Amino acid sequence: MAATGKSVKKIKSFCAVTFGGVVAYQYIYYKKDFSGYYENVLQPLSQYLNPEVAHKIGVAAIKYGFFPPEKLKDPQVLKTKLLDYNLNNPIGIAAGFDKHGDAVIGLQKLGFSIVEVGSVTPEAQPGNPKPRVFRLPEDNAVINRYGFNSEGHEKVYKKIKNIKGSLLGEGLLGINLGKNKLSDPVKDYVLGIKKFSNVADYFVINISSPNTPGLRSLQKKEELEQLLIEINKTRDSISVEKKPPLLLKLAPDLSSEELKEIVSVVSKQECRVDGLIISNTTIDRSELNNITYRNEEGGLSGKPLTNRTTEMIKTTYKMTKGKIPIIGVGGVFSGQDAYEKILAGASAVQIYTALIYHGPPVVSKIKTELAELLTKDGYNNVNEAVGKGIR
Repeated sequence: MAATGKSVKKIKSFCAVTFGGVVAYQYIYYKKDFSGYYENVLQPLSQYLNPEVAHKIGVAAIKYGFFPPEKLKDPQVLKTKLLDYNLNNPIGIAAGFDKHGDAVIGLQKLGFSIVEVGSVTPEAQPGNPKPRVFRLPEDNAVINRYGFNSEGHEKVYKKIKNIKGSLLGEGLLGINLGKNKLSDPVKDYVLGIKKFSNVADYFVINISSPNTPGLRSLQKKEELEQLLIEINKTRDSISVEKKPPLLLKLAPDLSSEELKEIVSVVSKQECRVDGLIISNTTIDRSELNNITYRNEEGGLSGKPLTNRTTEMIKTTYKMTKGKIPIIGVGGVFSGQDAYEKILAGASAVQIYTALIYHGPPVVSKIKTELAELLTKDGYNNVNEAVGKGIR
């Protein structure tokens, strides 16, 4: 019995030492090469989790500082001017990642100069039934049909109000506004303008999500005119030191004629917008290789949108003669992807799906590659390159 007891103690001691060694090795690996650690350890592990659960864990990890902040200072060549704001770099996180304003400071510490929260609806709502998020790794894509799941204006406002004064440097905080599923859209967007005007650096009117019934019809000429007239009236009537610029987020599934109509509407003084975000997710599945989820309803994001959104940016830049700033979104996974959108007419770009697949290290990777491309082509800053790829 004594020998048996000694054997058990030895086994326990061996297990403890082994476990401690594994933990120590993981910690050293994490500290020494976070990019490699994420790519080889954390990212593969996350793929075993339900996509929505993995998303929530990722937001929490960023919120509580689990990931190390970016250490490198942005090079001068990445400076850009957007909506009369001076930014250290043109890379932002698109709406949909931090829906409820939980991780704004953490996202900025990862290197984003633009953090867009939302979409936020006036009243809290659960969104569509689960499952509602699907990974398509063969396509570097994601399909989601969240349906504007939101904690509502009041709860999100309290979070934003508390952190607004803590924002670092010259980063921008955007509030992406949505509507409740069964409500008057004009009323809902107006309520959003009133609620967040003293904390938002800019607003986004999201009328292009495919996951709320009837929402995309607001992109039609008559409905869009009515909506933008009321929003502008509201914004003009609010007493704040600086009225937040107004951006309109468009769908990538618009025809050329529909896009022309939208441009004609937003060019009117009473319907004016200060910028466009191109684009939201697509309902098109023509370029997918994945056969498991390709027929799932929802918006598709990721690599299949790379060229499509770049061409849409180029078309819109030409239509507006470069007079309306554009933020480019859709399939940005590399510095080259970002650069092509800038050359097509975007003053800044946002990412989402790249963060899902490659984690925080992708932010520095994109910025480093973009800086090299700008420098190689002789540009002193991002603004000098905007629209230069259009012939």
